[in-house]
Amino acid sequence: MSQQLKKVFIFLDTDKHASSFDILTTIDTFPDAAILKYENVTAEDAEKIVYDAMFPRGPEGTKHTKIFINGHDFKRVNEILEKIRECMFPPFELAVIVDPRGAYTTATAAVAKTVELSLERGFGKLENKTVMVLAGTGPVGQTAGRLYASEKANVIVTSRSLQRASSVATKINEEFESEIARGIEAQTSEEIGKAIEDAEIILSAGAAGVQLVSLETLEEYGKNCKIVADINAIPPLGVEGLKSEADGEEILPNIFGIGALAIGKLKNKIEVELIKRAAEEPTGIFDYEIAYEIAKKTILGKFEEKKSREDEQEKYWLPY
Repeated sequence: MSQQLKKVFIFLDTDKHASSFDILTTIDTFPDAAILKYENVTAEDAEKIVYDAMFPRGPEGTKHTKIFINGHDFKRVNEILEKIRECMFPPFELAVIVDPRGAYTTATAAVAKTVELSLERGFGKLENKTVMVLAGTGPVGQTAGRLYASEKANVIVTSRSLQRASSVATKINEEFESEIARGIEAQTSEEIGKAIEDAEIILSAGAAGVQLVSLETLEEYGKNCKIVADINAIPPLGVEGLKSEADGEEILPNIFGIGALAIGKLKNKIEVELIKRAAEEPTGIFDYEIAYEIAKKTILGKFEEKKSREDEQEKYWLPY
């Protein structure tokens, strides 16, 4: 019977229009799958939609029915997820993908790229390093902050509002049961400059088309900075002088940059793999934690392959 059942992806989007990006990515990954989409979805709507999705094809059918939660409204996305959790029960359980407007896959790609560059440049792991997440109260910034904390880095979150920055830091500290994060207010160039003074890694997670750090500010205050990354590909870029396609290039003496397009390239790979994982598994929540697991596996795989090549080359250079 399972071979006769068509794979179905149901998109629940909090926005007025569902994300064509994620729908197209899913179609390209599974051309034969059916796609259903619902827009302006609330938690109450989600309950009705999910119950209707759970029962018509029976327990076996739920294994082939996938939910994709999306939208800019981070709070409502989480409300929808919690409502879906409440609705499901054995044997009527669905695999659920959560990637609010690409925030989870973007954040995991950005963090993974900084980890990769730190290892490549010989800076080591992120444990005990100071990481600054500029504009860190949005979905990408909040997620990146949690991921950096999972790497045991000291996380600083900035916002134009001290209350919002502190709130995000408090949530991270509660989650990791430590004082690993703190929030600060940073609006002016001088405030941003002072904020980044101790940072070894800087991630600009601001809105598209908003410059957060000028090259002058980075040069003057970023004396401890080794890596700077930016998720914004729309001019003006979040970090002046950091090209979108940059992938480890030196943008200032001893400061290496990762641009939005380099991050986006990995983000797309992560999303495809996340969709595949959810398609293969009958149940489960596929969120930023699974996305980061995929990202780290990709990075470690590259390093293992590189080491294997170096070891192979070394055999031919050993003196006899």
